[in-house]
Amino acid sequence: MLSTSRRVPKGPGRRRQSAKQAQFFRLLARGWTAAAARREVGVSRSTSRNWRNGFKVYRDGEVVGFVPPIDRLAASPISPRFLSQHERIEIADLHRAGQSVRAIAAAVGRSPSTVSRELRRNGRRDGQYRPFEAHHKAAMRRRRPRRPRWLTTPALESFLLEHLRQRWSPQQISRELGLRFPGDAAMSLCPESIYQAIYRPGSPLTRPPIARHPARSPLRTGRDHRRAHRRLEQRRHRFTTPGLTVHDRPFDPTDRTVPGAWEGDLIVGPGHRSAIGTLVERQTRFVRLIHLPRQDSRALADALIDDLASLPTRLRSSITWDQGTEMSRHQEITHALGTRIYFCDAHSPWQRGSNENTNGLLRQYFPKGTDLSRHTPTDLQAVADELNARPRAVLDHRPPAVLFSALLASPNHLPLR
Repeated sequence: MLSTSRRVPKGPGRRRQSAKQAQFFRLLARGWTAAAARREVGVSRSTSRNWRNGFKVYRDGEVVGFVPPIDRLAASPISPRFLSQHERIEIADLHRAGQSVRAIAAAVGRSPSTVSRELRRNGRRDGQYRPFEAHHKAAMRRRRPRRPRWLTTPALESFLLEHLRQRWSPQQISRELGLRFPGDAAMSLCPESIYQAIYRPGSPLTRPPIARHPARSPLRTGRDHRRAHRRLEQRRHRFTTPGLTVHDRPFDPTDRTVPGAWEGDLIVGPGHRSAIGTLVERQTRFVRLIHLPRQDSRALADALIDDLASLPTRLRSSITWDQGTEMSRHQEITHALGTRIYFCDAHSPWQRGSNENTNGLLRQYFPKGTDLSRHTPTDLQAVADELNARPRAVLDHRPPAVLFSALLASPNHLPLR
């Protein structure tokens, strides 16, 4: 959490991150502290630390400075005929010591004209010479920005616009370009180039603006910016205590002969401010709805313990849940009920397919975008009773309520066919 009252601006109207980086390093060059600079530009402590540690500059084994990540060109290898950053640091030290241009040139092994031109072109008007700032100026002067192909080829831009408006993915568009224009290099783009064209600030490939949304991304995800990814070893664990996975279950995912195995999840309201817990018994598809006064791990754990405590132990043997943080108190549930909690793999909702299907049915009663907190436990019970009384084709057109009642009476045998 930030130790400042300045709010970090978010949303479509915020400044571009590269502009914030540039301002951050300009303030550091003026002598501002890192804490004051990050508060001024409105970024978190971790972001400013990542920027500062982007490219460290070493000299004799010690860190003598850093190059910001936006200066990747400045940090990249260049021809020996150009001054390196180490040479600029040495020039700055000798110039500050009052050495003449010829003495500096002899010390760094360059001609006097090279040193004189460097001090004149990359130095400040007041006569000061700062090596990192000079290296940045030289690197930016070397840049030769090239316009992307889709901007210089009107036919290619029209092709992209037409197919993105038809909801084609970048992979599909790239493949279609190769099939329709074989051998034409001017009409070829790889999927990554199309993604960069979409994410380009002010790109004409975004869909027309609508109310409350300045521009819409043509991508299925709706994103207008890159989503950061972390390496596996950098990811923070979701739970402080490890949990069991679906691969630890004593039965196969397609095996539904085990009674008392439940699948669970939440259906959430707008802004994740309200939620309803859903449980489906795998063998009978019997539904139980959990009323949650608030959406957090404590409320869910208490509600699950209260709801499942009324069942016989043999009919609450396990619950399969997704990797949501609302189940971070899974060990408390196991300790109170003896019910083992198994977690699905990431991005694998099919591992609890009965619950996913039931959640889709429940959206007829609890539409997306509606406040779920206004539904009382009595309302939830009425919905669950209606679903459980409905015949299901997968159960040979028998209702889940009848099968679950039979399971309560005779848990060792339940003919589903």
